Amino acid sequence: MRITVSVTNDLTIDQRVHKVCDTLQQNGYQIKLIGCKLKKSKPLKREYDTFRIKLFFNKGFLFYAEYNIRLFLYLLFAKTDALLSNDSDTLPANYLASRLRKKTLIFDAHEMFPEVPEVIDRKVVKFIWTKIEDLIFPKLKYTYTVCQSIADVYNSRYRMNMQVVRNIPFIEPVPNANPPIINSEGKKVIIYQGAVNLGRGIERIIDAMPFLDNYVFYIVGDGDVVDELKTRVKKLNMNERVKFTGRVPFEQLAAYTQCADIGINLLENKGLNYYYSLPNRIFDYIRSNVPVLSCNFPEIRRIVAYYEVGTLVDNYEPEFLAKTIREMSAQEKNLKGFAAANAELSWENESITLLKVIRKALEKRR
Repeated sequence: MRITVSVTNDLTIDQRVHKVCDTLQQNGYQIKLIGCKLKKSKPLKREYDTFRIKLFFNKGFLFYAEYNIRLFLYLLFAKTDALLSNDSDTLPANYLASRLRKKTLIFDAHEMFPEVPEVIDRKVVKFIWTKIEDLIFPKLKYTYTVCQSIADVYNSRYRMNMQVVRNIPFIEPVPNANPPIINSEGKKVIIYQGAVNLGRGIERIIDAMPFLDNYVFYIVGDGDVVDELKTRVKKLNMNERVKFTGRVPFEQLAAYTQCADIGINLLENKGLNYYYSLPNRIFDYIRSNVPVLSCNFPEIRRIVAYYEVGTLVDNYEPEFLAKTIREMSAQEKNLKGFAAANAELSWENESITLLKVIRKALEKRR
């Protein structure tokens, strides 16, 4: 059976989509992954087929409009048995193509798209994406998402049966022949990895760095506020102790994470998408036995507090965060907690639900 998977990023750093495609490929499905080719896109090599659509526009309304039009035209003639749409921003093209071609449509909600910080305060944009979900979501039969809280919201709102497939790493990290090495020069390493966007709390750690003499802070990723953060670092004269790596392919990410002493996840409560989120960086930190300093949000609390693998905070004041980081560094790791978490939390376990959804969606086409 052939499945065409689509997403709006350039495929380089999307761990979740790769894990889904790899799992489906390993279970006998023929996969083709569609993304977009951006100016900074790096070469890509996967075990499954990929195709990246070249665009004139790389951001904003015109990006989403152009991508969905081009994606729709591609899907209209693609040799496929089913379409797997990732997030609401690929849904218009997938839904229309599935209806016209009478193909099975499967949907993976990575987040609550109308509730992301970049959208939530823009009334017209939020209205449009909400209406798209209002129109299409009640008609979706085969769906899954990243955590129980988001599933509960959508199941209640649209009377869906959305399942949960959390974005957890494989039991064994993907080996890398030439891993990047963080040279901390004897200092302890704080790491943030992921999108460098509004509301991620990265600036809070930057502001705490003047109170953390024996630490360096690595920001592993790229996004909309990188230039703003670099300006902040320069004003604080922290250029030697706050490092920006830029985008890192997910195959190399674990090599950075394993060098860290503390992993950061200080999301701000900017809408339900962040409040109910369960970022994959939490699991990446845990897989590398790196204690987590995180916001005290429901889904994150279920993991960090239950397994005792980090500290949850509500106070983001610089001196308080610095004090908390020093206290965490002085404590011994709860190795039993990490061992239990890593034994129970794995993509291999999560993929059981994924395969059930896919098989149910395709059983009538056999």
